[in-house]
Amino acid sequence: MRKDRLYLFTFFALTVIVFLISIIAVQFFVKASNDKVFELQIENSQREANEISQLIESQLANNTPKQVIIDNLQQAIQGTHTETSFISTIDWSGKQITHPDKTKVGTKLDSEKASIFSMNDDVTPENLSAILAKSNEATASEIIVLVPVANSDWIIAAHANMQKTLRQVTNLKQRFYFIFSIMGVIVVLSSFFAVRILGSAYEKSLEVTNKNLEKELVSTSKFNSDLVAYQQKVDGEEISEEKNAVDPSKKRILTYHRDELLTIPIETIAYIYVDHTITYVVCFDGKKSTTNSSLDELYTTLDAVKFYRANRQVIIAVPAIEKIIKYGNNQLKILVQPNSEIEIIISKNKASEFKQWLNL
Repeated sequence: MRKDRLYLFTFFALTVIVFLISIIAVQFFVKASNDKVFELQIENSQREANEISQLIESQLANNTPKQVIIDNLQQAIQGTHTETSFISTIDWSGKQITHPDKTKVGTKLDSEKASIFSMNDDVTPENLSAILAKSNEATASEIIVLVPVANSDWIIAAHANMQKTLRQVTNLKQRFYFIFSIMGVIVVLSSFFAVRILGSAYEKSLEVTNKNLEKELVSTSKFNSDLVAYQQKVDGEEISEEKNAVDPSKKRILTYHRDELLTIPIETIAYIYVDHTITYVVCFDGKKSTTNSSLDELYTTLDAVKFYRANRQVIIAVPAIEKIIKYGNNQLKILVQPNSEIEIIISKNKASEFKQWLNL
């Protein structure tokens, strides 16, 4: 049940993240694409208006009648107002001389369109985008380029078909949203299944690790329970003479505390350790003193049933052992009471000997 919830939350999280990224990405790509489309439209309109202006100038220079020029131009641009951009001709008063929509020939630009005359010659995609943002389906076109014809009162006006441009921008947005939606679904599903596959593999390896840990835990628990039993046996039962092969006259060891000479009863010793060549004797009450004897010398005088040489640095008494835990690569770590200033580690090679010493 927890796994299903985790996978469900993962799916929702991926969906939300991909959705947010898609929204931001779509806005960026739509703006970049629109700017490129508007830039090309402005360049084409500018070039077309310049070419027609130069053509009319050459015809006027050859004394071609104005009406012939107007008729030819009107015939050439007839019906082009349905395209993305188109050309018309106006005079300085704003009167339409030629227009793809013949019904508009002879009419004047309205006051709003007349304001276009004040526009800077360098129209940018941002200008066109701003014009488009203010336009709607009722807005037929906007003048984006004006090129005067030399030696005449004519002006070539390049129009942007705002209705068609608006539809193009809308279609572009819809395509981007569709593409990112498909990509988002693919990314979410592929990521979700990848998480499930990787999660399943990790769970299997985790289950194996947990089983090993359970085995170690059972082994350690048995180890500690047997340790308690052995401690009780040492405290309450007689040890066979075969095991108790120490000098019965040795009941105390000589130690020093500062300038004071002390004799410590062996049964009060919790552990003995060496640190920086100094041998310390720690009792169950926490008192610590030093001795001039080495660990080897001391170990030969101690009861091998009650004391164990954990390593070259430490000798521990059975009652002082508080807990045994797994440590490193098949090593054992001994926790004692009172706490030791150094770690008491039994190597992998001595672990089996330690178990035998505890009669396990």
